[in-house]
Amino acid sequence: MQKLKWLYPGMLIKRWIFFTTIGVFLISMGFTVVISEQFATSRTFGSIIVFIGIICVISGIKRMIRSFISVLLPNEDERLVDRFFSRRVLAKGIKVVAIGGGHGLSTLLQGLKRYTNNITAIVTVADDGGSSGRLREEFDVLPPGDIRNCLVALANETALLGDLFQFRFKEGGQALKGHNFGNLFITAMTRVTGDFEKAIKESSKVLAIRGKVVPSTTAKVILSAQYKDGSVIRGESKIPEKQIPIERMFIEPEDCIPTDDAITAIREADVIVIGPGSLYTSIMPNLLIKGLAKEIQKSKVKKIYICNVMTQPGETDNYTLSDHLDAIIKHTAEGLIDYVVVNNQNVPNSLLEKYEKEGAYPVKKDKEEIKKLGVKIVTANIINSQDYIRHNPKRLAKIILDIVSSVF
Repeated sequence: MQKLKWLYPGMLIKRWIFFTTIGVFLISMGFTVVISEQFATSRTFGSIIVFIGIICVISGIKRMIRSFISVLLPNEDERLVDRFFSRRVLAKGIKVVAIGGGHGLSTLLQGLKRYTNNITAIVTVADDGGSSGRLREEFDVLPPGDIRNCLVALANETALLGDLFQFRFKEGGQALKGHNFGNLFITAMTRVTGDFEKAIKESSKVLAIRGKVVPSTTAKVILSAQYKDGSVIRGESKIPEKQIPIERMFIEPEDCIPTDDAITAIREADVIVIGPGSLYTSIMPNLLIKGLAKEIQKSKVKKIYICNVMTQPGETDNYTLSDHLDAIIKHTAEGLIDYVVVNNQNVPNSLLEKYEKEGAYPVKKDKEEIKKLGVKIVTANIINSQDYIRHNPKRLAKIILDIVSSVF
């Protein structure tokens, strides 16, 4: 019965099957005339029948293909060549593992998906502020915010659907105001499927993403910081508020383990990228998970750290490039990073003044200290500097590919 549906009225298939069948019949009949008849006029007539039959077959097949495409690709903006490029070319791209959270990781993913579909984003679930924090507290779920940003960054669907997932309610009372639609969607999907990882996979299908987004752990972790004055603050969103140098970071529970998908992705990767993003609140929560940093260290592929362009008030005040690396090594182990990528483009004075008012300054490149750590430094123009200083997704992805190709 399922196969007979192709013959239902309105499917726009029967007529073209019939047309193609007539064409095949005419070709067969024409060849028979050409072969069997001795008279030139008869053979000429047969040739004409063959020619008409070929036209019928070509037209019928062409119309059937158009009928299929009109269903599979209803949006005129999505060209068939783009789908073929994604399936045939990007599917053969290098396997990239990108680790982090926040806007930095989603920016990197936007660039990487131009070159490969084999991307796995390993994302922090330590967020406890904003919409994510409220959903975490009210529904006892893992925070969906950073996951949502990465899903949208890798989306292969229309811009409208991405905008829908990023839509933030500005009205609707205290219960709804401030929430992102995507956060609510992932939370609802978690309740429907009964599992946060399944919810992410189903949301990935909705957005038709290129690659995978996986949480670094499914434990309900709490990120904490101990400062140089000995005080401790619990909660990711509160850590930058202290304005005192951070001595060490830790997570609770300390024995939480990484997800199987995260470990598998690291073991199968062609390159591992850490950052960009907030050093202590986006990157460190992943590296503190028991066993995850060890898997990165064991990997034989190139491991790249992308440093932020500016220092971050409350987290990396007065930090140089080597200070960022020292912090990572101190919390994990040596040999975790082979390359560090840092911006070498001058930041416009107007933006420098704007950031200085917030207590943020360009990260200084102390190259000699970096060499002592045994890490290779790659400098390049990797920023967009208009209203804000942001990494340029395309340039960033190209630098990573160049490193993998041993250009640097």
